[in-house]
Amino acid sequence: MAPRVVVIGLASDFGCQVQMTNIEDDLLDVLGLIDLQYWQLASSGHMPDSYDVAIVEGAVTTLEHIATLERVRATASAVIAIGACAVTGGIPALASHGRLEERYSLVYGDGPSVAPGRIKPQAVDSVIDVDYRIPGCPIDMGEFVQVLSRALQGLSDHLPQEPLCAICKTKENVCFYERGEVCLGVLTRTGCDARCVSLGRPCTGCRGLAEDANLESALRLLDERGIDTSDVLVRARLYNTLEEAFTR
Repeated sequence: MAPRVVVIGLASDFGCQVQMTNIEDDLLDVLGLIDLQYWQLASSGHMPDSYDVAIVEGAVTTLEHIATLERVRATASAVIAIGACAVTGGIPALASHGRLEERYSLVYGDGPSVAPGRIKPQAVDSVIDVDYRIPGCPIDMGEFVQVLSRALQGLSDHLPQEPLCAICKTKENVCFYERGEVCLGVLTRTGCDARCVSLGRPCTGCRGLAEDANLESALRLLDERGIDTSDVLVRARLYNTLEEAFTR
């Protein structure tokens, strides 16, 4: 029997779920390996009571989300968090520190009916154990296919650890630091094939901090090149607000 899979969306713009439809050449092969029982973006049905693999997009922002994830963890053999929002808190996490209620009121108005049970935005693994992570905004579909394959085979997660600069050099890209511009590749986890930088756009850190990222050394390097380090920290918080290095 094919593994039963569900796709769940929490707080996000559903961009990673939309990205899942862009597998193109691999889509039919992937669908042929699984029994896709529920996909929040594409289905009006209800979550089944039983399934094997849960793919979760989005940050946790309500008590309902917590309850959903607890049910998911109790049911699924494997949980895959996809996208920056689910893996690091992403853009929603920007509202995590200070004046949360004020922010909600400013956008949605007042009253108990506005986002009942809301909590500070957080990553999925702050609520439940996650077996596989696919960072990025949006996710890379090649990586998605690989990780889903690992989950279906029961193999362990293999999240890249080194900073993006490691792969960017092999692409022979001209470093943005040479131009006096901010690029977060020195801090950001690789795995995206340096796509943005290769297209002429500096890294914005959407894959989260690399395992061995050295923030102090990176700031010192930027300062030596005359780059405003305060601007670097502001940019790095865009996707990494909840990281310990940026909560001090």
